Amino acid sequence: MAVKHLIDTFIPENYKIFLDIDRKSKTFKGQVAIKGEALADTIFFHAKDLNIKSVRAFSVETNFIIDEANDEIAVRVGCTGKVTVSFEYEAALTDNMMGIYPSYYEVNGEKKMLIGTQFESHFARQAFPSIDEPEAKATFDLSVKFDEEADDIIVSNMPELLNIQGIHVFERTVRMSSYLLAFVFGDLQYKKGKTKSGVEVGAFSTKAHSPEALDFPLDIAIRSIEFYEDYYKTPYPLQHSYHIALPDFSAGAMENWGCITYREVCMLVDPENATVASKQYVATVIAHELAHQWFGDLVTMKWWDDLWLNESFANNMEYVSIDALQPEWNVWESFSISEATMALTRDATDGVQSVHVDVNHPDEIGTLFDPAIVYAKGSRLMVMLRKWLGDTDFAAGLHLYFETHKYGNTTGDDLWNALSEVSGKDVAGFMHSWVNQPGYPVVTAEVVNDTLILSQKQFFIGESEDKARLWNVPLNSNWTGLPDLLSTEKVEIPNYAALKAANAGKALFLNDANMAHYIIDYKGELLTDLLESVSSLENVTKFQLIQDRKLLAKAELISFADVVNILPYFTNENSYIVNTGLSQLVAELEIFVDEDTALESSYKALVGKLFSKNYARLGWNKVAGESAGDETLRGIALSRTLFAENAEAKAKASEIFTAHKENLATIPADIRPIVLNNEIKTTNSAELVKTYRETYVKTSLQEFKRELEAAVALVKDETAVANLLASFKNADIVKPQDIAFSWFYLLRTDFAQDAAWEWEKANWDWLEEKLGGDMSYDKFVIYPGNVFKTSEKLAEYKAFFEPKLEKQGLKRSIEMAIKQIEARVALINNQKIAVETAIIEVEKAL
Repeated sequence: MAVKHLIDTFIPENYKIFLDIDRKSKTFKGQVAIKGEALADTIFFHAKDLNIKSVRAFSVETNFIIDEANDEIAVRVGCTGKVTVSFEYEAALTDNMMGIYPSYYEVNGEKKMLIGTQFESHFARQAFPSIDEPEAKATFDLSVKFDEEADDIIVSNMPELLNIQGIHVFERTVRMSSYLLAFVFGDLQYKKGKTKSGVEVGAFSTKAHSPEALDFPLDIAIRSIEFYEDYYKTPYPLQHSYHIALPDFSAGAMENWGCITYREVCMLVDPENATVASKQYVATVIAHELAHQWFGDLVTMKWWDDLWLNESFANNMEYVSIDALQPEWNVWESFSISEATMALTRDATDGVQSVHVDVNHPDEIGTLFDPAIVYAKGSRLMVMLRKWLGDTDFAAGLHLYFETHKYGNTTGDDLWNALSEVSGKDVAGFMHSWVNQPGYPVVTAEVVNDTLILSQKQFFIGESEDKARLWNVPLNSNWTGLPDLLSTEKVEIPNYAALKAANAGKALFLNDANMAHYIIDYKGELLTDLLESVSSLENVTKFQLIQDRKLLAKAELISFADVVNILPYFTNENSYIVNTGLSQLVAELEIFVDEDTALESSYKALVGKLFSKNYARLGWNKVAGESAGDETLRGIALSRTLFAENAEAKAKASEIFTAHKENLATIPADIRPIVLNNEIKTTNSAELVKTYRETYVKTSLQEFKRELEAAVALVKDETAVANLLASFKNADIVKPQDIAFSWFYLLRTDFAQDAAWEWEKANWDWLEEKLGGDMSYDKFVIYPGNVFKTSEKLAEYKAFFEPKLEKQGLKRSIEMAIKQIEARVALINNQKIAVETAIIEVEKAL
C-alpha cells in the first residue's frame, strides 16, 4: 500500500501562523492561514491532536471532516485554483519531545522550562494544520506570543521583525519544507559571532551551563559555514545560523534551517576538562547539521524514501569539513573505527534495509533513521564515490546540484546526474547497486596455479538467503596491473608471480584507506604476505585486516581461533586506530568467556599483554604536545589494563578517585570514566552507587552524566540494580531521552541482564506510551539483539517480540534482532572449544 500524498490535492505557497503558548498549562492556541492551489474541490491537510474550532475557505466558514486515524482533515472548498484556508484550533504541548514540547532543567535548585520544537519527520502537524510532506515547500510567516518572563528570549529560523505587545513576529522564511520550521523560547544565554561572508552565528544554552561551554561550538560553527561556502561555491542562504542546546531532545541534533537544535551532550563542551574525543564528537555533529543547511534544507529529498540523500551526505561531509578544519585529529581514523564498523556489522544481517528504501506506511518513516544504514553505510558510500570521482569533480558536481535544484526537491538520480555531468562518469550505473541493494560483498582473493582470482559474494552473518547480488566493487589496490572495478562475480588475472615482481614484491591489499564498503578474505599466501609485512603497512590497513578477519569469523567463514592466532603480529602497535581494532576484537571474544573460570584468567592475561606496552608508554597523565591519537589511546590502554586485573593500575585508579572524591567532575576527562568504573568494580558499594546517582542528577555536564550511568551499571548488588531500574520512571532522575542508554548499560552486563530484561517486559506499555514516537523507542528492540547470546534468551526474546511483528515501526528491527541472536548462539556452540584453546595457547606465547 502506497502512502497517500496530500500535496496531490493542495499545493501550499505560504503559511501565516500565530501561536499563543502557555507554559504553565502546557497548552497553546493557534491560527493559521494557508495560501495555495487546490487541485480538487475537497482538499486534505495533516493535523494530529489538534482541537479544530473552525475552518474557513475564501473567508467563509466551511465544512470539514477529521480523520484521526490518518492525521487528516478533509476541507470542502468547492472548486479548484487559488485559495486561502484558515484554521483556528487549540492543543496541548506534547511531553514526548515531538511537535511543540517543554524541556525541563534546574538552575540553582529552581526548576525551569524551555519550549522548543521537533517537526522532523512528520510532527509539524502537531503544531499546525499543514501539508506535512517534504515536497510541499512553502514560505512561513511565524508569530509567537507566550507567557513571557524577564530574561526570556525567543529565536526562530529567521530574524525577529518586530515585537507587538509581546507578539514576536519573524521575517518570512525562504521556501522550505514544513519539518524545518522551528523556534525555541525561554531564559537562554548566548554568544554570537560572524562568518567572513557576514552570516551571524549564535550558540545558545540554558544558564545551567557555564557561558564558556558555548565558545567551542560557536567557533566550529563559524568555521564550518566558511568551509562549506568555499567547498560548495554556494553561499549560506540565510541571515543567521543559530545553534540551541536543549535539555530534552529525542535525537542528537536537528537541522532546522537557521535554527539548529541539539541534545546538550552533542553541542556543549566543558571548557575546563574536555577530551579531544568529546570535542571531535561535538565538532562533527555541528558540521553534520551545517552540511544539511545546503543538502537537505536548500535542496530536499522529494519523499522519505530518499532520506539517505540528506543523512548519508551530511554524515560524509562532517568528516570532510572537520578533517579540513582540524587535520591533527585524523578524523578519518575515527570514521573507520565507528561509522565503517557499525555499517559493516549491521549490514551483514539478512533482512537489513537498503540505503534507499520504499516507505509504504507512515509508521515506517521513523525506522528509516537507522544510524548504521542511512547514516553510517550511506556516508561510507559517499566516501567511496568521492574517492572514485576525485574531490575536485565531487565538489563541482555538488555546486551544479545546488544551483540546479535550490529551494526544490530531488531524488537520488538528480544527484547522480549532476555528478555525471561534471565528471563524465556513469555515476548512476556505479551507485545503483550500492544504494538500492541491501548488504555488501566479501571479495575473496586467492592464488591458484599462478593465477590471481578475485571473486565477490554477498556477505552474511547468520541465517541468510543468497540472492546472487553483485556490486560495482572499486578494488582500490596498492598494485598496478589490476582492474579498477570488479563488477562480475569473478575475475582471473594470470601470471601472478610476474605481477608481484612488477610491484616490487609488495604484499597485495585491496580497498586502500578503507574507503569502500566491502571486506576482503585473503587466502593462503596472500594472507601470509600481509601478516609478515604488517610493520610496513599503513595503520588503517592493519585495522582493516583485524576488522575483516573478525567479521569473517563472526560469519563462520573462518574460525575465531584463526583470528586469535594472528594477534602476536600486532603486539608492537602504537597507533590509536590499530589498538582500537584490537580492543574491538577482544570485546568480541568475550562472548566465548564465562565468568570465574580458568579461561577467564587466561583471557584477561592475554588482554593485558596486548596493551601492556602502551600502558607503560602512555601512563596516566597527559603529556604536553602529545597527539590526539595518543590521548585517546591512553583511555583504551588503561581500560584494558584494568580489565586484566593489573594490581598497580587498580591501585593508581583508586588513588586518583580518592584525590577527587569531593568533586568527581574534576578527574581528568580522558581517564574519568575509567576511574569511575574501577571504583565501582573494586568496592561493589551500593553507597557509592548512590553517590554517583546523586552526582548524576546534580551535574549539568552531559558527558559526565553518561560516564556515571555506565559506571553504576557495573555494580553487582541486586537491590542496587533494582533501584536503578525503578528510577527510569522518575523523570527528575533520568530524563526520558536517556532511558535507553541507562537501560542498555545494565542489559549488557551479565549480572544485571536478567533484571534489565524483566524490567523491559514488565514496563513495555509504559515505554510505548512514553517513547512511542521517539527515536530511542526501537532501541529497546535492537539492544537485546546486540547482546543476548543464549538459546534461553533467544526463546524469551521471540516469545515477547514476535507477537509485536504487526507493528510496522518495529517489524524489521525484531526480525533482524532474532537473526543476530541466533547467529551468536550458533557461533558460540560451534567455536567455543577451539577459541578457548587458541586463547590459552596465544596467551602463553605472548
